[in-house]
Amino acid sequence: MKVTETFRISFKALGDRKVRTSLTILMVIVGSSLMVTLNGIVAGLGQFAMDVFSKLAPNILFITSIPLGGSETEGGDAGGDDGGPPSFLGQGLVSVPAITLDQAVVEKLESLPHVSSVIPSYQGRITVSVENESQSASVLSMQPENLEIIAPALEFVEGSNVSPEDRSAIYLPLSIANKLWGLSEADDGDDNISAAAAAAAKIGRQVEVTYTYIDLATASRQSRSETFTVAGIMEPVGNPTIDRAVVFNLDAGNELLGKSGRYDSLFVAADSTDNVEQVEKEIRNLYGPDIGITTSEAILQTIQEFAAGFGSVISSIALVALLVGSVGIVTTMYTSVTERTREIGVMKAIGARDRNVLALFLAEAAIIGIIGASVGLVVGVLEGYGVLSLFASNLFSSAEVTPRYPLSDLAKVWWISLGLSVAAGLYPAWKASRLSPIVALRRD
Repeated sequence: MKVTETFRISFKALGDRKVRTSLTILMVIVGSSLMVTLNGIVAGLGQFAMDVFSKLAPNILFITSIPLGGSETEGGDAGGDDGGPPSFLGQGLVSVPAITLDQAVVEKLESLPHVSSVIPSYQGRITVSVENESQSASVLSMQPENLEIIAPALEFVEGSNVSPEDRSAIYLPLSIANKLWGLSEADDGDDNISAAAAAAAKIGRQVEVTYTYIDLATASRQSRSETFTVAGIMEPVGNPTIDRAVVFNLDAGNELLGKSGRYDSLFVAADSTDNVEQVEKEIRNLYGPDIGITTSEAILQTIQEFAAGFGSVISSIALVALLVGSVGIVTTMYTSVTERTREIGVMKAIGARDRNVLALFLAEAAIIGIIGASVGLVVGVLEGYGVLSLFASNLFSSAEVTPRYPLSDLAKVWWISLGLSVAAGLYPAWKASRLSPIVALRRD
């Protein structure tokens, strides 16, 4: 019997049991679409994270006084939101610093070979207020002219004036400026003024910055406030650490945040990307394990490893759903064999061989798998976009993160779905091929 003829007969047999066949195909669609959706979302989020961190200068090393993997105590003034290292260097439980990052450390690092510059910074959480509006934000206190070193893609809106020595100057990210003054992507509608142009009109305005902290001497909540003048507004670069941080110079940060010259982190710029590893070794030779060092490459590698591991777990969960669909195929095919016993007996009586019967039932399983897998791919792709648009809109914009569906991944899901479908139909098909025609014809 020809292959085309086998599939034609099998397709007709499935058509005779439309409801049962449709439900079985639906189970395959659910399993395969779930696998496609989850894999696409994980791949999209992984790519988004990699895109974010790839926008950091590749020759930068991030230095903190918190040794990575050291003993842990609760934060105090060193932890993330209370003035510790930036969000991409870790939050939560932190170690007691073994060394103090001060000007002496900066000068020592600047003397190392292949180090082009060392950029000290203070961090913390502040509240920026203007008129009746206020916004909580992280602060990155550093010399503003050094921003282009750690974020080469950074640009200021037209009209900004970067004044490194002006301690009263503050530089706001566009997102914070928009919220403070209630701006939108198309402010003043009829004129179609962009958010950046509308925000530029706020340059020169004054804002009040408040830093709240716990006074260890009195165990009471204290705050310090200072008025700054908006000297510039920063365009988004695609990195949340920069895009959501308010910037003012070191002197202002040291006084307002009460740092007493103790830096929270240092950005060490190697003279070349090729020398980053050498610079890291030199720093380790100086301070051993008592200092935390992170590079853009290490961050990207960690993201890739996490995405790969998380993707494997998600795929395993989706595979369970596909296996459930396979059980449905076994049930459908086994019931079909039982119901069509006399039909099988007739086929064998007129000359059909065991392999012909086996091929017919395997073809039915394959057809179920082909239809279910093909429709499942389409449904899975659409589900991926739908899920992100519904549940991720408050975290990302649709332009920032989208699901990814490499053809190789879609092909793998399709073949897995088809393979499981055929495997699920193997036993019922074998049982049908082994029926004796005499016994089959006696069955009512």
